[in-house]
Amino acid sequence: MMKKISIMVPCYNEEDNVVPLSQALIQMFEKDLPQYDYDILFIDNDSTDTTRVKLRQLCKENKKIKAIFNAKNFGQFNSPYYGILQTDGDCTIPVCADFQDPIDVIPRLVAEWEKGYKIVCAVKTSSKENKIMYFLRSCYYKIIKKMSSAEQIEHFTGFGLYDKSFVQVLRDLKDPIPFIRGIVGELGFKKTEIEYTQAQRRAGKTHNNFFTLYDAAMLSFTSYTKMGLRLATFLGVICGGISIVVAIVYLILKLIYWDRFTAGMVPLILLVSFLGSLQLFFIGLMGEYIISINQRVMNRPLVIEEERINFD
Repeated sequence: MMKKISIMVPCYNEEDNVVPLSQALIQMFEKDLPQYDYDILFIDNDSTDTTRVKLRQLCKENKKIKAIFNAKNFGQFNSPYYGILQTDGDCTIPVCADFQDPIDVIPRLVAEWEKGYKIVCAVKTSSKENKIMYFLRSCYYKIIKKMSSAEQIEHFTGFGLYDKSFVQVLRDLKDPIPFIRGIVGELGFKKTEIEYTQAQRRAGKTHNNFFTLYDAAMLSFTSYTKMGLRLATFLGVICGGISIVVAIVYLILKLIYWDRFTAGMVPLILLVSFLGSLQLFFIGLMGEYIISINQRVMNRPLVIEEERINFD
C-alpha cells in the first residue's frame, strides 16, 4: 500500500498564489515522489479577496485538494496548527502559500523521514528577505534559545515534516494557544534538520507587522521561559535592598543636616523614578504571562469552521 503524504497550506488573501502553488506541488509529486499518494489541504483564515473562489475551483477539479474555510481570522498560530490536526497522511508537511518554503525541499524531507526520523525540521541558513529583519530574527532566536527551559531550534519557522505519530500527540495536547516551533523541540521525538535558503514572496504582501511579530515573540517567551519572572524576582530583591540602604542613609543625613539637605533631593527623585520605571516594566512582563495563562484557562477552540470541502 502506498504511503500518503499530506501537504497543509495555511492561507490568508493569497489569491495570486494558491493556484500556482497547487500546480507546483502536483508536478513535484508526479516528478519526484511518484511512489507516494498525497493530498493537499488549504486552510483559509477568512480571506477577503478571491482566495476562496479559487480554492473552490481547485477542489472541484481535483478531489485530492481539500479546503477548510474558517468562520473568522483566528490568528497566525491557531489556523496552521488546526490544519495539521485535520490531515490524515502518514506524514504531514506544512507549506507557506507564498512560495517562501521551497517546494524542491519536500523530497529531501521525505528522504530523511524514510530513514526513521519522526520530525524533519527545515532550518533557514539564509534568506532573501530584508537583511535587517533576518538579523533581528537571528538575535531573537539566540535570546530565546539561551533563556528557554526547552530545546529551541534557530530559524525554524514550522516548515518541515511531521510523522502521523507526532500529529496524534499534537491532537492529544489540546493546547488552545499552540506554538508549534516550541512544541517540536519540547516533546523529544527523534528528529533531524535540513538546511535551505528562504525565497522571497512570489506575489502579494506579507501579513506580518510589528504586532504579529510581537505576538510570536511573547508567545514563545511566556510559554518556554522562566527567566523573565526570575529576573524580576532577583532585581526586585536587589533594588529593594538598595532602597532600604538609601532610605537609612537619607534619614541619617536628614537628621544631621536638616536645613541643608533638601537641596540634595534630586538624586533621590531620579532613583525613585528609575525604580518606578523598573516596576512598571516587570508588571507589564507579568501581564504577558497572565494573558498566556488566561487564554489557556479559557480553553477556547482553536478555530471555528465555516465549511470544509472534499473531506468525504
